Amino acid sequence: MKRKQPVKKPVTLLILGAGIRGAGVAEYAASHPDEVQVVGVAEPRDFHRNYVARLCGVPPEQTFTDWREAAEKPRFADAVVITTQDAMHTEPALAFAALKYHMLLEKPMAPTEEECERIVQAVLDNDVLLAVAHVLRYTPYTTKIKQIIDSGAIGDVVSLQCLEPVTYWHQAHSYVRGNWRKESESSSMLMAKSCHDLDWIRYIIGVPCRRVSSFGNTFHFKASARPPGAADRCLDCSIEPSCPYSAKRLYLGRVMEGHTGWPVSVLTTDTTVEGVTKALRTGPYGRCVYACDNDVVDHQVVNMEFEGGQSATFTMTGFNLHKDGGRETRIFGTHGEIWTNSILIKHTDYLTEETVCYDTNASGAMLDDGHGGGDYGLMRSFIDALARGDDRSILSGPEETLETHLMVFAAERSRKNRTIEDVPFPNLVPAAVAGQD
Repeated sequence: MKRKQPVKKPVTLLILGAGIRGAGVAEYAASHPDEVQVVGVAEPRDFHRNYVARLCGVPPEQTFTDWREAAEKPRFADAVVITTQDAMHTEPALAFAALKYHMLLEKPMAPTEEECERIVQAVLDNDVLLAVAHVLRYTPYTTKIKQIIDSGAIGDVVSLQCLEPVTYWHQAHSYVRGNWRKESESSSMLMAKSCHDLDWIRYIIGVPCRRVSSFGNTFHFKASARPPGAADRCLDCSIEPSCPYSAKRLYLGRVMEGHTGWPVSVLTTDTTVEGVTKALRTGPYGRCVYACDNDVVDHQVVNMEFEGGQSATFTMTGFNLHKDGGRETRIFGTHGEIWTNSILIKHTDYLTEETVCYDTNASGAMLDDGHGGGDYGLMRSFIDALARGDDRSILSGPEETLETHLMVFAAERSRKNRTIEDVPFPNLVPAAVAGQD
């Protein structure tokens, strides 16, 4: 008689924070019900909470306006997904680690070194899985680049150059008018946006970073750069038609073309012309970019020296328009080099001087997926880890993620203090030692 295979149950998730990232997790779960189910959601905003609850069939008794209500219940999901604002990660992460929930945590982990260390220590002490949403590690182009490097095709990696082109309108939307405009309310620009990139560079180099230096400032988005005659709001401004940062063009222009998702959906749940116009009249996204309360940088460079003597440079700029591809990187090895725009990869061999090209999105399947397939890859890897009960598929686990966050904090100290900074070793105590008297 043929033995019946045990029925594989879907893993279960509790989502804390139902904004764009939390809703994205819910949408993944809704389209993969045999793999994963959302069984709880906590979100103070009615529209966003109800969207996730309806989409995933979350019962009313597991739908909360505050994550603390969920923490008061006995553990009812395999894992918690924390997609609250940056400065709101630490308290729920500590609470749910203590309740033995495995954890998918949006990057950055937290806005301070001490909080990041506390989160990682709590995860280790409670023996739960942690994946941080460094989605660039999970993209098809990263997988291919790692394969090329690990095969020895370019010899030893010597140096790396990475450019993150944020895009001029994205800079204005998120980091001048939006939620990440002030370091005191979220984190530094380097942490909020580019901890992805420093983490990715560490992953590609393959050894810890030991020293960093950094330069950057708010060059353009400030009162001193304000054009004569500019009004406080774009809807009232006589020079708005000639301004590339016009909120009217950025948001209402998209609505007119039928695009009402991100970034328009951030302004209001009423994405009609009337609804968006009202939001621009009364909300933060209608402000002149030269009359906001932003203080994060709009450009920054970071220089890195690694444990084996390798070097890397990273540039973030909010002044660009990249229509083809995204981040651009060159990796220089002793036997060859790699160039990529996050979609295409060119591998050049020094011996033959021949170049081989790879298109990691040849089918076009990843064009509409977040971060070039990285969001999808992260979810698949995290769910696989939960199903197996081990962390083999998690590429962005606790200790190395803490290490790369410490790179970012060191770079910010360098930028502010005009110094070269050592990157400290993570200050962690093994769980077995922590439990001793």
